[in-house]
Amino acid sequence: MAQELKSINLVAPGFKGINTEDSPLTIDANFAAIADNCVIDRFGRIAARKGYKVLTTDKTELGTAAVEVIKVFRDSGGNTKVFSCGNSKILSGTTTLVDETPALYTVSGNNWDVVNFNDSIYFFQRGHEPLVYSHSSSTLEVMSDVSGAAGTPPEGNVVIAAWGRLWVADFTADKSTIYWSDLLQGHVWTGGSSGSIDISKVWPDGYDEITGLAAYNNQLIIFGKHSIVVYEGADSPASMALLDTVTGIGIRCRCGIVDTGTDLLFLSYDGLRSFGRTIQEKSMPIGDLSRNIKQDLLQAILAENTPVRMEYSPENSFVLLVFRSQSLVYCFDVRGTLENDSYRVTRWPGSDIKALYRNVDGVLYIGTADGVCTYDTYLDGTEGYTMKYYSPNLTFGDSSRLKILKKMRPTIIGGSGSVVKFKWGYDFSGSFKTFTNTLSIAGVSQYGVDEFGLGEYSTGVVSTTVNINTTGDGASVVVGMEAEIEGSSMSLQEYNIWSMVGKLV
Repeated sequence: MAQELKSINLVAPGFKGINTEDSPLTIDANFAAIADNCVIDRFGRIAARKGYKVLTTDKTELGTAAVEVIKVFRDSGGNTKVFSCGNSKILSGTTTLVDETPALYTVSGNNWDVVNFNDSIYFFQRGHEPLVYSHSSSTLEVMSDVSGAAGTPPEGNVVIAAWGRLWVADFTADKSTIYWSDLLQGHVWTGGSSGSIDISKVWPDGYDEITGLAAYNNQLIIFGKHSIVVYEGADSPASMALLDTVTGIGIRCRCGIVDTGTDLLFLSYDGLRSFGRTIQEKSMPIGDLSRNIKQDLLQAILAENTPVRMEYSPENSFVLLVFRSQSLVYCFDVRGTLENDSYRVTRWPGSDIKALYRNVDGVLYIGTADGVCTYDTYLDGTEGYTMKYYSPNLTFGDSSRLKILKKMRPTIIGGSGSVVKFKWGYDFSGSFKTFTNTLSIAGVSQYGVDEFGLGEYSTGVVSTTVNINTTGDGASVVVGMEAEIEGSSMSLQEYNIWSMVGKLV
């Protein structure tokens, strides 16, 4: 008697991103068990991420250190300047890095919080007098040397620009006071409408420490390690009032906050979260956007010994979360949420990224040990990288019967000349059989060069379907691919799988 042949057609396999939380035998086949060095492209396919293009050719001032902070100065006159921080220096430029650190000024770290405000750019770091640069001064100077400076410059670790002022918090010996500058004068900290507020009596659990600030929906959001305090009326800070508090949720560090324009995302100690808000509600319900990788993300948070980096890129529709000491990036696709209100997520292991900054022109700057880079090309500098996709365990609707895999037909878009290893294995063994294929090199012919009908006219992107005869058996099947990305884009269009369904196991 002929055995039953069943098929699974994975169209846009892995388009729901990684899921390491649900049962491996009941998980939706549209998730991925592994999606490394991938993004979800605009067609909903697993695709290779871009790499970074190195702009810096002279990094003498950076030495062997890495760029850990990047910020682009801009003013109302259209003047711009790229600043970066590394090797305990403030640097400028992209191709050649120039040391801008003021003479006789000692820098003991690279954890600067940098903000543009009123035609100047300000640098804050705990225990350091703030630094200021403007196009008119053309030099980076300590705040007390700025013309018209007044009061003691606050040596805080957190700064935001909002409602026409600078707001500073997180001091060496004071973790509950927020100072604000005079209106439109970031160098004036006494007199006028400057002031401060001590929220030590407002923390919902009795004690916490300010770790971040944000302006959202015309409200001042004050993040602690384990709680959140919200003030309204911050446009007139002398009369602003407490609006809301949240207990049990805070942020790990100030860099773990991004504003997407429609939402405020932050990294708490238990995952990536958002403030959701409706017109009718005055409170802030909070949602977990990382529940599909919750335990993996918690382990990364606990293991990280440096401040994380997080940035939103609307051009790429993702939020990148960088664990620098672990060389690990999580990429959250923010086009929409899944049925459980979480984002689709992929992983970039082995990453060299140490800093991120999305400029107003859409350029995503990246800091590495090579200097200042941009998110571009399909190489990390001059090196390639490996894109991986593995499916969940596929049971063909019946986990109790033996599966005898007969054939696979994956379809790849792009990847000109790339070496791709197609994988299949059984029953959580971690052992895989491999079929290796080198994709065709895309050729581009010009119209009119070859005789019409004989020469192929191509855009340089090819579609490749590979027929693979498979062997082995098991109660469940895992399929995957590993591709060497060396300059060409690639995406996985579909994965057709045929299997005999045999006896009970």
